[in-house]
Amino acid sequence: MAEGAVEAPAESGGGGDPGAIEPERGVASIKLQYLTTKEHFHEFLEAKGREKPSQETEAGDPAGNDLDEPEAKRIRLEDGQTEDRQTEEAVEPGGQPQAQKRARGQNKCRPHVKPTHYDKNRLCPSLVQESAAKCFYGDRCRFLHDVGRYLETKPADLGPHCVLFETFGRCPYGVTCRFAGAHLGPEGQNLVKEGLVQAPPIRNGLDKVLQQQLRKRKIHFKRAEQALRQLSKGQLPGPTPKATVPEVLEAEGAPGQDSCDAQQAPQGPGTVPPPRGPLRTCGPLTDEDVVRLQPREKKRLDISGKLYLAPLTTCGNLPFRRVCKRFGADVTCGEMAVCISLLQGQTSEWALLKRHPCEDVFGVQVGAAPSAMTKCAELLNRTIEVDFVDINVGCPIDLVYKKGGGCALMNRSAKFQQIVRGMNQVLDVPLTVKLRTGIHERMNLAHRLLPELRDWGAALVTLHGRSREQRYTKLADWRYIEQCVTAASPMPLFGNGDILSYEDANRAMQTGVAGIMIARGALLKPWLFTEIKEQRHWDISSSERLDILRDFAHYGLEHWGSDTQGVEKTRRFLLEWLSFLCRYVPVGLLERLPQRINERPPYYLGRDYLETLMASQKAADWIRISEMLLGPVPPNFVFLPKHKANAYK
Repeated sequence: MAEGAVEAPAESGGGGDPGAIEPERGVASIKLQYLTTKEHFHEFLEAKGREKPSQETEAGDPAGNDLDEPEAKRIRLEDGQTEDRQTEEAVEPGGQPQAQKRARGQNKCRPHVKPTHYDKNRLCPSLVQESAAKCFYGDRCRFLHDVGRYLETKPADLGPHCVLFETFGRCPYGVTCRFAGAHLGPEGQNLVKEGLVQAPPIRNGLDKVLQQQLRKRKIHFKRAEQALRQLSKGQLPGPTPKATVPEVLEAEGAPGQDSCDAQQAPQGPGTVPPPRGPLRTCGPLTDEDVVRLQPREKKRLDISGKLYLAPLTTCGNLPFRRVCKRFGADVTCGEMAVCISLLQGQTSEWALLKRHPCEDVFGVQVGAAPSAMTKCAELLNRTIEVDFVDINVGCPIDLVYKKGGGCALMNRSAKFQQIVRGMNQVLDVPLTVKLRTGIHERMNLAHRLLPELRDWGAALVTLHGRSREQRYTKLADWRYIEQCVTAASPMPLFGNGDILSYEDANRAMQTGVAGIMIARGALLKPWLFTEIKEQRHWDISSSERLDILRDFAHYGLEHWGSDTQGVEKTRRFLLEWLSFLCRYVPVGLLERLPQRINERPPYYLGRDYLETLMASQKAADWIRISEMLLGPVPPNFVFLPKHKANAYK
């Protein structure tokens, strides 16, 4: 850590651009010798980029324009079709100018995020897994069974080293691995290194038998239905009577299937059997089968004073959480999963529930479908291993809000109560809630809901200090959070909003909250957890930041795979993260410490080329960084961050 760079006074008249001006309000204060202009910034990166091999023609526009617009739309704009049409429509037959109509559907030509070329010339999984049995589909299989033909069309390897082979001694992707040269023998066989290390099991995987039962709707939710019936009649849900428990447990299996057979059904590869006892059991009844836990008897969620990594849409994936755990995050939570999709057995939605062994305190967040949340809670209680379940009442996007989920529940007190009481009744783990100050600006609702949530059975509440209407246009209201601490007492309240340094964390703890949740601050600098625990500013170098990105890439290849599909999925999530990382300003360049989360960096030249490249806000430069870690991008690769399209940050 360069302490001298932190405290050194700014030198006037250094290497700064004469045309540089003082930073405006909302712009980070950077030392004058590092400031530059937009033109000089991009000229510097392009000049350095020509010296190094890159695929700039594939990643960006040769003219230096960012690929913010899809190809089809840019062609139309260059041909002047849109302008000509608007000019014709702007003039009425009588010669009077007409008010210009608002263009709609501008983003419909955006390329699909999910590539379709993965299904072309794919090798049969029976050959990839080196199974002794023949392919189940035989001649009807739509995949290739000729390894030689597959190798003819397979792209070149992306690097000489395979992370999975070096870490675990065997790569399960075999010949399809994009780094296969590191572990293929002379005859194309998959090599195994001596001293094989078993890969750590990823918990909360979706079992194939369970997925089939969910898709055929053969799983019954007697406890959830009973709790909902009691709540609809105005009764508080009580404990399940002893006489009905065996009937409930037997009815939860598939119709016509014995409970013992269902319990002993074979599970898919890579899945871990559920650890707890609410599942169907064989043999005599035990106390755990008959006696249900009362809400006051549940295990308490004691995380006061700990650092809580927020559930982050798109970026809060398992590899990113591993990075944050390495830097000191105490509590992690998966991305929000849609309840209906979980009840339908969708693989992509169940992937959000996966838990790495390093996540010692882990929870899952559900939301977006109020009508199915109690049933979803019962399903999760039977099938996965978590320390708590969180309800997302802070989601501001219209897609969720207009369906009555997310922030809309703050105005639906009866439905909100039904969800919290019902989920709390069917869960054996604590139930938490994340919400905002309210829906509309200057109309706070949280202080009225917190005492009710405490009475309904919530174990902990996290309050984001903004309303739905505000989004991120204003700073979080920590004064209001301080008022809510008293309203929620003795229930613990976590605060969330605008924490980017240990000073921000210290001020937040002075409000009396039980702990703090960190969201965007972790995206801008995941080492923020270390700074808070060690009470210091870390002037991290560009090479250290690149090592963090390299670790993320390695974790991504372990999680999503080292074949073509896994590499490109890792690249996509890496690029999404880089769209946030570019806002970080190194400590040694700041005129005033610390950087505020609402301050955007001006154009500046870093202390080396890599530091300058990481400050770029062009997608083409993010792709160049990804090529340093994952090899060249495929032809016609286009990237548009989700938060610049439709999603929110």
